[in-house]
Amino acid sequence: MASLAAAALLACTVTPVVGRQLTYSWPTNVGPLNPHLYAPNQMFAQASVYEPLVRFRSDGTVEPWLASAWTVSADGRTYDFALRPGIRFSDGTPFDAAAVKANFDAILANRTRHEWLDLTRQIDRTEIVGPLAFRLVLKAAHDPTLKELSLPRPFRFVSPAVFGEGGTTAAGIRAPVGTGPWRLVETRLGISDTFAANPTYWGEKPAFDRLVVKVIPDPNTRAIALQTGEIDLVYGAAGQIPSEAFLRLRDQAPAFSAAVSKPFATRVLALNSARFPTDDRAVRLAINRAVDKDTLVRTVLDGIEPRADFLFAPTVPDADAGLTPHGFDRAAAGRLLDEAGWVRGPDGTRAKAGRALSVELDFVGTNAQQKAIAEVIQADLARVGIAVRLVGEEESAILSRQKDGRFGLIFGETWGPPYDPASFVSAMRAPSHADYQAQRGLPDKPAIDATIAAALAATDPAERKRLYTRLLTALHEAAVYLPISHAVAIEVHRATITGVGFGATLNEIPFSAMRPAATGGDR
Repeated sequence: MASLAAAALLACTVTPVVGRQLTYSWPTNVGPLNPHLYAPNQMFAQASVYEPLVRFRSDGTVEPWLASAWTVSADGRTYDFALRPGIRFSDGTPFDAAAVKANFDAILANRTRHEWLDLTRQIDRTEIVGPLAFRLVLKAAHDPTLKELSLPRPFRFVSPAVFGEGGTTAAGIRAPVGTGPWRLVETRLGISDTFAANPTYWGEKPAFDRLVVKVIPDPNTRAIALQTGEIDLVYGAAGQIPSEAFLRLRDQAPAFSAAVSKPFATRVLALNSARFPTDDRAVRLAINRAVDKDTLVRTVLDGIEPRADFLFAPTVPDADAGLTPHGFDRAAAGRLLDEAGWVRGPDGTRAKAGRALSVELDFVGTNAQQKAIAEVIQADLARVGIAVRLVGEEESAILSRQKDGRFGLIFGETWGPPYDPASFVSAMRAPSHADYQAQRGLPDKPAIDATIAAALAATDPAERKRLYTRLLTALHEAAVYLPISHAVAIEVHRATITGVGFGATLNEIPFSAMRPAATGGDR
């Protein structure tokens, strides 16, 4: 709250920029935009204000960004970064090795908050080698280091001049000041957030003077706002607007242009192996075999997202494990339950030892897409004798359930590039997401965690691939996930703007590449 107040104070001291405006929408305000913390900070906005040492590219590589070059020692433990000269934070503070070290120190002072990311555990020390030379020393080789440094958080840089009390960031920052192309200049709670183009930005400057992010929680309302011209652009996960609205607008060229990205991530349900009745592997396997995903994708997702058979798509690095899909087979699901001793009762629901085969499926209550998917799964599982109770709650409550294990089935997603697979599987070892809780009841959970640690440390590509195959095989055979579809990003924009394309990740929106159309004029 203090950071929001600081942002509002900052807005009062900035002369409003007049001229061309790009208007977007998001379900909530963007938050205080502390780059070293998480919710309620929204990732796309953090990535618009703050920048990394290296940037992830669509081809899976990383490129120089705030660092112009780097070298890695032969043992994989020491990374030396040469920083670009002449860069300043938007408040005029120099970006140099001292600023980089101050940010790393602030992040590591709150290390337990970042335990989901293995890099934070592996950092041994940081050093200033010269005014524009920074050294990162690890405890051991860590293959995904550069990709994890490129993430939207936490390894991005805020001006040391706005650090919180005691020179830290864990309890907040005094204002959101980065080196990026945008500055947050106004927050109106429940209404909008306004960003101004950073006039001193070191890279290619945005073509728009202002970026206004309107708070529109409801997908249907957001679609109407696009149609009426209240906003220029819809961009993000497919649930940003209803799929039928996306398809309708796609057909209204040239007034609107629309596109679907390549698959970024995997939409899944996590199945709790430590809670009755999904602690029974036969039940988890039956759930995987009982859901007609082809029909679900066609009817609920309108074919926009392709069906998923595994936790990761085979195109994800090191994730093509040669597995056989569980596949939709309702009769096989019934046989699995029969053989495990689950007997149908008069009402069609199975039971064993006097306990009904009834499971809770938790979803975000305001997410119409999750609700529709949950209802289809509920109907499919009822056909094989599994009763499903649907529980829709606010997002914060669902996140709490993911962390503490109060779920039978719960929605989740892999995180897409550059998180998948390394950062995503690294987080499976800490109770910060549903994955840890889903796996906690597995007898081989210690071996799974050991395999993850070995894969993250592997420097030989063949050995790393072998370890990932072992890991993904164990998770697939344990059936602790029900993969549903491969999540995509969508974008729909009005003819008033051009240059709209997809970024390298699901959480970074390339606003700076967008341009006013020649006939669009100023707004």
